[in-house]
Amino acid sequence: MKSRRRSKTLISLLAGASAAAVAFGGIAGATTVPDEGGDAAGLTGGTLRIYASEPAFLVPTAADDQPAILVMRQLFSGLVDYDLEGVPVLNIAESIESEDQQNWTITLKDGYTFHNGEPVNADSFIRAWNYTADGDNAQNNSYFMSRIVGWDEAQEGADTMSGVVKVDDLTFTVELKAPFVGFVAVLGYSGFFPVAEACLADFAACNETPIGNGPYQIDGSWEHSVGITLNRFDAYPDPGKSNPDVLEYRIYADIEAGYAAYQAGEIDVMYTIPPERYQEVLSGQPDRLYERPGDSFTFVGLPLYLEQFQNPDVRRALSMAIDRQPIIDNVYDGRFSAADGLVSPNFDGYREGACDACAYDPEGAAALLEEAGGWQGGTLILEANAGAGHETWLQAVGDQLRENLGIEYELQVNLEFPEYLARATAQDFEGGFRLGWGPDYPVMETYLTPLYGTGGSSNNTGYTNPDFDAKITEGDSAPSLEEAIPLWQEAEDMVIADMPVIPMWFSKEGAIWSENVETFVWNPINDPEYGQMVVADR
Repeated sequence: MKSRRRSKTLISLLAGASAAAVAFGGIAGATTVPDEGGDAAGLTGGTLRIYASEPAFLVPTAADDQPAILVMRQLFSGLVDYDLEGVPVLNIAESIESEDQQNWTITLKDGYTFHNGEPVNADSFIRAWNYTADGDNAQNNSYFMSRIVGWDEAQEGADTMSGVVKVDDLTFTVELKAPFVGFVAVLGYSGFFPVAEACLADFAACNETPIGNGPYQIDGSWEHSVGITLNRFDAYPDPGKSNPDVLEYRIYADIEAGYAAYQAGEIDVMYTIPPERYQEVLSGQPDRLYERPGDSFTFVGLPLYLEQFQNPDVRRALSMAIDRQPIIDNVYDGRFSAADGLVSPNFDGYREGACDACAYDPEGAAALLEEAGGWQGGTLILEANAGAGHETWLQAVGDQLRENLGIEYELQVNLEFPEYLARATAQDFEGGFRLGWGPDYPVMETYLTPLYGTGGSSNNTGYTNPDFDAKITEGDSAPSLEEAIPLWQEAEDMVIADMPVIPMWFSKEGAIWSENVETFVWNPINDPEYGQMVVADR
């Protein structure tokens, strides 16, 4: 398996910002499965067949959904990676240095190339970030550049961000608008990966046939709704990240179809398990079942751009009328943790019982709704993407709201995930909508700014609160993560008071693998580490 490594440069940098063990040990617990076949290093060969859903994009500038990122992290490599305990470690970066946490100097390792032979250099990161920031390009990951000086001008049509400056072929500087104590950790997110110059000439073609710089390269092109095949890139400098010869992502319309393929011996790894199949897996193959407390957050978003959701007391009443635990027990065999806040229990900064309106209180909910003038929205629409089994639990939510608050409901679960995400981005929902969130980096702020910040990259409710934005900025500017956390907690409290989303639960990760997998590897940030797994039939 991948050996734990932590660059002296990064240790020095983090220690200068705060106590490193506290600052970036943000996710608790090791997340590796013992190697059943010895040290995985050098145990190469074979094909790993992987269950997958249809990605939305396969370019770093736009890909922000889990199906895409699970492919992207094999196709591309960034400045920072996360080790098997979720700790940021330098990857392509030789050093990332700052004296004030606002002005950063990034130096790259030499010898990395894109799959078409182009060098991975300072220009490859600068052009990627500028393209992402350019408002005319409308890239999903643009918001992740918003801390950089010049992003606002790029949103208005400037070709470059003034805060990103080339020093030499392997060095560039980044100026942030304000200090951000978590910047190193953020750089591990896939939206900060480099882009080949050839992609700028035809970005649409690059999305179909990505030109990456990672341990695997695409074989042919993306076959939509069918599969994506990746072959080992032999010129990659770190061979320990590409054990299987081939990663074969097989795309299924829904998780049940994928599970049927797994049972038929057509799939080697599933990063998720159909909830109703958990007991079957537990009794049938407990030695090939991986579980850990998860960080994925499921919520029902409330579109504040619709009149019936604009009163925060109405939103809080809806939350209080939902008893989460029976839904978890009946639908998911008790495998999830009822949300009592907005931040994963695994993260530094989590507080038990942070969300008062997450506690089940049907009488209090009815009284609060009455005080707010009652429900004025007619039949409540509850929406989710198709093919992922969300109908069952969403119906249970609707039943409770009808019983406790007298609100009639209707389910709309008919769009594939890419279409559903487009609906979310367009703020075109007609009622409460199911979405999830997973951490992009191991800092609690990742659960707050993207979802609730004004103009946040995944702020699909339309929520805005200047006091929240100011408190997030205050936390970002703290001299250490240890000092930032109480400030971010205050920001979390503001969101909970306003309740733009109904927190439902945090996941429990469950993955399964076939007898063709000799060593299974899981990363708390990156999820399955497909390239570091060992195939038995090699």
